[in-house]
Amino acid sequence: MEKKELRIGLIGYQFMGKAHSHAYRDIPFFFDVEAKPVLKVVCGRNEEAVQQAAEKMGFESYETDWRKVVERDDIDVIDIVTPNNTHAEIAIAAAKAGKHVITEKPLAMNLDEAQRMHAAVTENHVIHMVCHNYRYVPAVQLAKQLVASGKLGEIYHFRARYLQDFIMSPSFPLTWRLDQKVSGSGALGDIAAHSLDIARFLVGEINEVVATAKTFIKERPIGSMTGGLSAKVSEGKMAPVTVDDATAIIAKFENGALGTFEATRFAGGNRNRNEFEINGEHGSVRWNMENMNQLEVYFAHDEEGLQGFRTIDVTEASHPYVGSYWAAGHMIGYEHTFIHLLYEFLQGIARGEQPKPDFADGLRNQAVLTAIEQSIQQQRWVNVEELLVKS
Repeated sequence: MEKKELRIGLIGYQFMGKAHSHAYRDIPFFFDVEAKPVLKVVCGRNEEAVQQAAEKMGFESYETDWRKVVERDDIDVIDIVTPNNTHAEIAIAAAKAGKHVITEKPLAMNLDEAQRMHAAVTENHVIHMVCHNYRYVPAVQLAKQLVASGKLGEIYHFRARYLQDFIMSPSFPLTWRLDQKVSGSGALGDIAAHSLDIARFLVGEINEVVATAKTFIKERPIGSMTGGLSAKVSEGKMAPVTVDDATAIIAKFENGALGTFEATRFAGGNRNRNEFEINGEHGSVRWNMENMNQLEVYFAHDEEGLQGFRTIDVTEASHPYVGSYWAAGHMIGYEHTFIHLLYEFLQGIARGEQPKPDFADGLRNQAVLTAIEQSIQQQRWVNVEELLVKS
């Protein structure tokens, strides 16, 4: 029997556009999907560049106005991989047009936008997701299983560090990622948002935070992103950096656990060191994206003299998602996190079931980000629940 098709309209085509497009193309190869993705149209403002992207990534057509994509009758899904300040307008319009929606993180620029986006997808009964792809690393999914099963017992600590170094040079230009009007924040929204989502996924909701932030280089030459995390100077004029370069956070979880978070784009030698450790009464787990196929596990009940962290290669067929790929010990990579997340998104649409993380998760994460911003500004603890009630 011929499978149903889900026709994809991708808004944006650079770093994340490439990751999402690749995932859509590979999903049917590795997974038995109930609805096949069809790369229908990709959209970008630069006609020459988006036309080249359409040809390279395998889209049937291209547009230069996202509104035309949303209005098209031959589109089922709107996938948003544009800068943060565009997420709300596109997602709300897509939901009102009856399209299923997935957007890159963070969900929005602020809590008000996030609430309006959540209301739009809820009221229009469309499937929705936020692309926190690190949830879908098999090792992270295994950590979730261990926590949920109670093998670690009561959770005491969650600590996370997300370390990058790509903007350390003073000559790195001021791109949209360093402009608050476009990005909303710097290391906080760009990388700490991932750590906060993983913490909520693995440990539970955060109800109170205190934080500080630092901008090390105050002024940069104006420039633009050129793909991946590379950029070029577009003019000699200098402009002020309006976002944080680094943020440090202490968090209290609803279940009593204590969390600490560090996010910086000034950690020399760390290209993408996204890591966490969880400590519980019966054991601990820790993981680092730079060794993404491995999960370190410690159990307090191990035989005395043989206790300590052991390293598990999360490549067995019994591990989450891994059975769809290669033989044990044959590693998968970063791109597979998008395959897993978008597979769940497509299956959710086909079955009429809401996958996670969804806009409700995005809204909650936005509330935590807002609480952190307020804490930095006001130099005090901020309660997340109070923000949600007031807004």
